[in-house]
Amino acid sequence: MGSRRAFIAGLGAASMAGWAQAAAIDSSDYLLRHGLIHLNTASLGATSRAVLDRTLDAWRKLESDPVRMAYGQDNDTVLSAAEQVRERAARFLGCDADELLITRCTTDGMNTVTQSLRWTTGDRVLTTDQEHDGGSMGWAYQAQRRGVVIDRVAIALDDHDSAAIVRRFADAITPATRVISVSHVITSTGLRMPIAEISALARERGILCVVDGAQAVGAIEVNIKALGCHAYATSGHKWLMGPKGTGLLYVSRDAGAIQPIQWQDEHRYGAHSAGVGPLPLVIGFGAAIERLQEIGMAEVERHNVALRNRAYTGLAQIAKLRLVGPPPGPLATAMVACVLPDETDSRTLKDVLRDKYGIVVKMIEKHWFNGIRISPHVLNSEADIDAVLRALRVEMA
Repeated sequence: MGSRRAFIAGLGAASMAGWAQAAAIDSSDYLLRHGLIHLNTASLGATSRAVLDRTLDAWRKLESDPVRMAYGQDNDTVLSAAEQVRERAARFLGCDADELLITRCTTDGMNTVTQSLRWTTGDRVLTTDQEHDGGSMGWAYQAQRRGVVIDRVAIALDDHDSAAIVRRFADAITPATRVISVSHVITSTGLRMPIAEISALARERGILCVVDGAQAVGAIEVNIKALGCHAYATSGHKWLMGPKGTGLLYVSRDAGAIQPIQWQDEHRYGAHSAGVGPLPLVIGFGAAIERLQEIGMAEVERHNVALRNRAYTGLAQIAKLRLVGPPPGPLATAMVACVLPDETDSRTLKDVLRDKYGIVVKMIEKHWFNGIRISPHVLNSEADIDAVLRALRVEMA
């Protein structure tokens, strides 16, 4: 780890191309099967050995004296170390620690918001037709149980006009609209949504803005206060590459209508009224955030988008593929997706890429389109992108 940190400390002076190769040199940092090229961080990130070791060390410490370590207020307890993670996460996201809950995942955070609001039959939620099921299921639940009405703004696969998207949201607001719920980054295409503008629109109309940040935090720079939303949920298991079963929920101080039951617990996730939380996972989660902070999110985003743009350029040269999502530019993120020809099944192609070439990509859910998605992160290099492009050229020939 010492040599790794010395390398990270010099990143600011390194060229992007140099770092893109160097970031993946030490394959022992991760526990991936030898030869496996993981290009699906947007589904599940690969946790590093250092993060796993920090998690297991915390677990061993917890079990050495369970009651004291889980409930004790001394500075050397596992509970105390876990509480510090909330402080670190708050600095990482640009908010205050008392506005954060540590959760199990983005879906857990989004559901917490939906269940924390008082609903009246006929209340409306305005969202898009491109939301992930995990981020929208809470609204669907309230529609079934409370008579909430869900309105959807259409986001076409080739829709890259932020101003037009904001106008469509404005036009779709009704007097009964209580919440605007939208993804920071669209999971199917990687489009970066105009969250600050949508949040401003919501506040202007006296509406809550709730953001699904599953595909943003850890992949691109995120400053929640600058976005201006009332609530923001994200996961630890994707781009943050933390332990599976961790996440974050931000609730702004001025979002008085959102009152999670966890607010009754002084530790927000640990013991007492909210029960005993997964303290070792929380500490490992903090270690994962620390690793990205050491690199610097500006560098992480530049690396990820550079690899994504390399993939975009290469995919554009394969005649049978149709690119969706934004071209290289301000709306691009760390993901790129393409539509396959009708005769090529996305599930079959995903399996072929894994079994024949050792490359893991995402099969897009069929209700969106017949396609695949590539999502590189700091463990990937230009060679990984070139490998998947070579494989696709062969399979699409």
